Amino acid sequence: MAEWISCLDKRPTDRTGEDLDIIYSRLKDVKAFERFHPLLLQQICFYGYYEDLDKGITLFRQGDIGTNWYAVLTGTVDVNVSETGDPKDAVTICTLGVGTAFGESVLTDTPRHATVITTEYCEFLRIEQKDFRSLWERNKQFMEGMINSNPVPVYTSNMSSFQEQDSYDSPTLIRREMSEDQGSAQLGRLSRDSPASSVDIMPRQLSQTSLKPPPLPPRGRRLTTTISPTPNSPSAYRVAIYLSPKSHNDNGMDSQHPALPLIDTPSERLARAGYVIRTVILTRSPHMIRDRKYHLRTYRRCLVGTEMVDWLMQQSSFVHSRNQAVGMWQALLEEGVVTHVCHEHQFKDKYLFYRFREDDLGIGTVPNNNEKKECEDELQDTLVTLAQISPDAMMRMILRKPPTERTVDDLEIIYEELLHIKALSHLSTMVKRELASVLKFESHQKAGTVLFNQGDEGKSWYIILRGSVNVVIYGKGVVCTLHEGDDFGKLALVNDAPRAASIVLREDNCHFLRVDKDDFNRILRDVEANTVRLKEHGQDVLVLEKILTDRGQDGLPTHYKYSVMAGTPEKMLEHLLEAHIDKFNESDTFVEDFLLTHVVFMPSNQLAPALLSHYHAEASQGTEQEMADYLQNNKRRVIHLVLQWITIAGDAFKEDPTIATFSENLYRNMLEDCRTHESLKEELSAFEKVFNTSANNSELETPKRPLQRKKSITGLTDMMRRLPKEGSICNDSVRGAKRKTIKPTDENIFKVYCADHTYTTLRLPMDTKASVIAHHAAEKLCIGSDLALCEVKSTGERVVIKDNEVGVTSTLSLNGRLFIASREHLDALTPLPEQEGPTQGTSMVFELMSTKEVAYQMTLYDWELLNCVHEYELIYHTFGRHKFGKITCNLEMLLRRFNEVQFWVVTEMCLTNTLGKRVQLLRKFIKIAAYCKEYKNMNCFFAIVMGLSNIAVSRLSQTWEKLPSKFKRMFAEFETTLDPSRNHRVYRLEVAKMQPPIIPFMPLLMKDMTFTHEGNKTYFDGLVNFEKMHMIASTIRTIKYCRSEPFSVEPPPAVKNVQEVRAYVRNLSVVDNQRTLTQYSHKLEPRRS
Repeated sequence: MAEWISCLDKRPTDRTGEDLDIIYSRLKDVKAFERFHPLLLQQICFYGYYEDLDKGITLFRQGDIGTNWYAVLTGTVDVNVSETGDPKDAVTICTLGVGTAFGESVLTDTPRHATVITTEYCEFLRIEQKDFRSLWERNKQFMEGMINSNPVPVYTSNMSSFQEQDSYDSPTLIRREMSEDQGSAQLGRLSRDSPASSVDIMPRQLSQTSLKPPPLPPRGRRLTTTISPTPNSPSAYRVAIYLSPKSHNDNGMDSQHPALPLIDTPSERLARAGYVIRTVILTRSPHMIRDRKYHLRTYRRCLVGTEMVDWLMQQSSFVHSRNQAVGMWQALLEEGVVTHVCHEHQFKDKYLFYRFREDDLGIGTVPNNNEKKECEDELQDTLVTLAQISPDAMMRMILRKPPTERTVDDLEIIYEELLHIKALSHLSTMVKRELASVLKFESHQKAGTVLFNQGDEGKSWYIILRGSVNVVIYGKGVVCTLHEGDDFGKLALVNDAPRAASIVLREDNCHFLRVDKDDFNRILRDVEANTVRLKEHGQDVLVLEKILTDRGQDGLPTHYKYSVMAGTPEKMLEHLLEAHIDKFNESDTFVEDFLLTHVVFMPSNQLAPALLSHYHAEASQGTEQEMADYLQNNKRRVIHLVLQWITIAGDAFKEDPTIATFSENLYRNMLEDCRTHESLKEELSAFEKVFNTSANNSELETPKRPLQRKKSITGLTDMMRRLPKEGSICNDSVRGAKRKTIKPTDENIFKVYCADHTYTTLRLPMDTKASVIAHHAAEKLCIGSDLALCEVKSTGERVVIKDNEVGVTSTLSLNGRLFIASREHLDALTPLPEQEGPTQGTSMVFELMSTKEVAYQMTLYDWELLNCVHEYELIYHTFGRHKFGKITCNLEMLLRRFNEVQFWVVTEMCLTNTLGKRVQLLRKFIKIAAYCKEYKNMNCFFAIVMGLSNIAVSRLSQTWEKLPSKFKRMFAEFETTLDPSRNHRVYRLEVAKMQPPIIPFMPLLMKDMTFTHEGNKTYFDGLVNFEKMHMIASTIRTIKYCRSEPFSVEPPPAVKNVQEVRAYVRNLSVVDNQRTLTQYSHKLEPRRS
């Protein structure tokens, strides 16, 4: 059991301060609590309980009185509503996933309006009614914006009365029905140029007469409605009509002018950022802000866009490009801190005039000396903040452009963004590219705004880009909440039916992507028109998608290609041989995608016989010459495909016994065919060259490894355990030899422990199944039957290993050990004393090492680990090793290295007792991270920065306070790169600019693989979903690209202790128990009262 779960299982009164820190460190990253104030979240850590439920469990039923509030940590639940109250008539309204919360009816003792059932294994944070009420009473100021306690009146269908409804998360809407005549009459009452910004209707009594329809806004300005209780009476409500400047596009849908701010008043953070930058400009470059003339007109106190970009790039080293600087200025412009002088342009790197808000309003002042000094000190932090939000601002700037004005680069950026939106993960590449050209950006400022009403005509499909909305059904209240990445409104467009529910904003400043009905229907028509289906015996066997690849100078389509969307493995192979293998095209990745992912849908034992069958295939009709040509061309295509297969699969091709037999048979057939088909001699020569080159390479490498035997011996488990500080280093990697790839046949020496900590040593191949390991261990230890292998972690957590798992020793945690016991007595297993890790730091040795040399040696080691990973290992790891019977030891070692470096940073910081030494160590780690980034070792860079962000280190306030401001700024910049928002966009943009060799951030890459796998079915209607294979292969190509060039970084100046540094970084000793590290941290710097 995870440590944070153990802490939650305690009674609240029994939880210690350390328990609460452990719970807080886990919950602060949970999506459901992202918007919660830290003080509120700390109290939730005190009151919450952990609960996990299997699939099909009912949390509560419609009509029950609420007793608990829930937040979903993992899994999904269905929300079912029955109009009759009979469960048989219930309809699933929506599905709630990770990050959602429900159950606020506990505040009002009203019955539940829906039944909630788990659809898979789920984990929840649960708060009991009495505790939740206490939280509400004490934290209304923090909770009112996110959780609503008041019942909200909702019109019944005949509008004659109100019903009291429980709002789960946020106020429900008041439905307003108004005829066109009424609207026209009201329109005349409001002048087009009226300065009024809102019209308030505040009924004292909830009657039909007191809730007349409010006046409509003037043409061209969008109407948004918010509902909130008046302060005088909980039963009286105010309807506010907000008028914001909007433009009207051709299809009748309102859209905000892209040059206008998204919000009426800048946020405090960006208002301050604008003030700091304006003050520094007036201090350092006062000539930039001055009156300028253009076309006989004078523009007061303005700046030029190109000069603003130039200035920003001169102020900080981490503003890498003009495009980034444009994004930083745009972030200020979209909140109104900076504006175009005529409010006609977004921020552009052109000769356009812009003003700061103060100068635009005529309230700008000249800063005094104290203000200048204060702003100079704040500038770097301000620039870090702007750099962090600039990618999002650039994306919004592109999305706010009219679709007709988007460039090819703009469309590619939008497409890249769509790849990471979960609501669109199931769509084909073509559909996503079509969406990129029609998506519109829409934003709303006020929580409570009604996006559309139940019963309205469906005109748009929405995807939530930021914020959350409540789904409201008349008579039922809020039935669920949708969050970032969710979509709504599609059903009404598909079925051409009225809206089934109302959508109300749950929080301020929500952003949406919108697809209008005409565009939606056109895309559906185009997809169907551009889809080609090949059938056999009345069943689809191949589905192709027609994709535009080029346009002429007149803008008309000139060239198309057909991309495989789905098919049977055999038909896709046939299509590959006939249409792709002889037509090289860099943009056509079908052959590579097929060979990179064939292990999923057509493993070697199926692909090899199928290729031989195609090799021997003969034409059934035609002239003798035509039949001979067909036979010859067919053989050539198969040989070309096999040659590509060898290139892509590498060692995996040669080590597979099935492929070895296939290669021998194919080679014999080629020798025979060359006697009758001399044109095949060129292919035969290429085939022999590939295999001879491989053999020669193997022979050349052998002398470099004198200890290599026919079967190499890998003491993997012992290698994972770090030698004590005084121990001698004797493995190959320390002496200078490069690391070898771990192969399935390599013999592995490891220990298996019993409950009394006695052990036996086994020597078995790496691909040995867990059941076989258990059998051998039981024989040597002479223990009973019904045994199970189990990993015991340093925290005491026990993880039972499945019998069909392979490569077991490589999957252990950093200080984990392999135990064996009867299934009945697994609870008796306890960690070994050595699993606690070191009790003394190595700072005395570490501080003598060159910082740059440490970073260089760490990068060399990580590069070796990366090069040992085979592309197929990513697939085995994602889809499940046991399904393929293949090991992923090399990938596991690379992922393990990330955790090792991360915990090494935390361990060294927490085991350094002297404050001064800790500050020096903190500086050293920040410098190592900087060098790792310079060496493009992003895996190690992230590990170090995340180690310094660990709660056990980040809470050391005295240490951080004494850190020089220069290093604080460096770390703040690193945290910008670490920003996980919008699927780590900052990191992705930064890596996209790098040239290989690169060591990528591996946990994120594996997350991408998992996202693609879990978000898309592998098969549908009996066909392989090759769109999914395209996405999987695209991620794998990232690895191929990163290591497409040899590592040739210039080493740092030579130092005497190079071998000592090399040995140190490859044998890190760590504490991987978060609770232990937190205890060490509290001893160093106790919590301040």
